[in-house]
Amino acid sequence: MPLQNRVTPSGDIIATPHRGMFTGNRGIIHDPATKTLLRKRWASPAWLTCVCEFRGRRRQVMGGRSWTELFFLDEATAFAAGHRPCFYCRRDDANRFRAAWEAGNGVTKILAPDIDAVLHGERLERGRKRLHPLPVSLRELPDGAMVQQESESYVVAQGGAFLWSPAGYRETGTAIDNAMLLTPPSTLRAFAAGYRPVLHPSVEPVARS
Repeated sequence: MPLQNRVTPSGDIIATPHRGMFTGNRGIIHDPATKTLLRKRWASPAWLTCVCEFRGRRRQVMGGRSWTELFFLDEATAFAAGHRPCFYCRRDDANRFRAAWEAGNGVTKILAPDIDAVLHGERLERGRKRLHPLPVSLRELPDGAMVQQESESYVVAQGGAFLWSPAGYRETGTAIDNAMLLTPPSTLRAFAAGYRPVLHPSVEPVARS
């Protein structure tokens, strides 16, 4: 049975055999004896997105008490859930994100805990995923932004919206006319300022078709 450690764009943590392109964490939220999640879904305001391989190190998933390994389809999914790049294993990406976040949000010399504090207010509302109104039309959103309509999540790429699933993206015949923003607004402004999140390869042939 797959472990319950895969994060959806809405921030929920589900069990699925599809592992994804990135790992990350929200602190320690599991019991290593049973490899099951605790009732809490975060233990730190620093929600990180990490690479799955770093300097040849291998971790036993949910096997210790250092942090709970979570997995994401792609970086757009991680950002939508409220995560940001890790400054340890993804320093270059994290610095690019910080520079774009500063430019998009009109601040300078921002520290990682300051970004975390803003994101924490944008990703949660009364303990649940916070949705935001779209600041522009769907076609004007930058690539990698994610939205939700009813129970479905979509990524924006090349002016279109593509349905998210644990296995990848696919076209949708549904009209996206009543969507709310999943990606935190401050992160969206970083996208608009030039940061390009990594998208799962499944979106590329869909977007070109």
